[in-house]
Amino acid sequence: MSGPGKLGLIAGGGALPISVAARCEAEGRPVFVVRLTGFADPHLARYPGIEAGMAEIGKVLSALKKAGCAAVTFAGTVNRPDFRNLKPDFKGATLLPGIVAAASKGDDALLRKILSVFENEGYAIEGADDILGGETLPGGALGAVEPSEAQLSDLRKALHVAEKAGELDIGQGAVVCDGLVLAVEAQEGTDAMLARVAALPADLRGSTADRKGALGKAPKPIQDLRVDMPVMGARTVEMAAAAGLAGVGGVAGKLILIDQAAIVDAADRLGLFVWGDRDGGDRSE
Repeated sequence: MSGPGKLGLIAGGGALPISVAARCEAEGRPVFVVRLTGFADPHLARYPGIEAGMAEIGKVLSALKKAGCAAVTFAGTVNRPDFRNLKPDFKGATLLPGIVAAASKGDDALLRKILSVFENEGYAIEGADDILGGETLPGGALGAVEPSEAQLSDLRKALHVAEKAGELDIGQGAVVCDGLVLAVEAQEGTDAMLARVAALPADLRGSTADRKGALGKAPKPIQDLRVDMPVMGARTVEMAAAAGLAGVGGVAGKLILIDQAAIVDAADRLGLFVWGDRDGGDRSE
């Protein structure tokens, strides 16, 4: 469950910030939305808040304080910027050297640095999954389709590969088909990775007539789950289907679901499994 007091929502792109704001509204919890320029969905403008550039940290902190926020959450996708093109305010300019230094060590170090800025100002950091009431992938099959042993083996290898890539701060997803790693997610994101898989030769992947392989999404072992837990929505299922995959999955309790009913509907309609693995990836290697 979400914490007390007004929430400051630092909103990037995608559906997750919309779900967080809607949950606050439904529960009667006041929310103040910081819409990151170039990323946040225009729909979020219906909530009290401001629009701010990524380096306008002073503007953001001042607005959160004036709004009386007690906690902040970070939700949505944000691409790593070209730091040379940022236009920081005074506070941002004082923090930017440390942020750039952290970014050179990887995304996880960058996130920890940004979190520390808000924690040092006295804000509690809440995870989007807590605000959404723990809407994460449960263990086992979600929906009508059960994976075969071969498909489950592919999923577990995909999770293992994703976890190993995460140790190097690369990405959160991988696709495996018949034991062969077809793709590993990096900065392009899950949708672009699945599009790459769909463009591979037909003999390497499944098809709508003969579905094979699986997408696995796993959190980076080094990351702070309050900020960067993997996310899956119905679009993920649809793109996996377009790539000929048999199913998708993640580590139970560590994959945020955006509209679980829509995910189940898409999976059942397209004939894909959705699986929550209780043990994470295959560590037999």
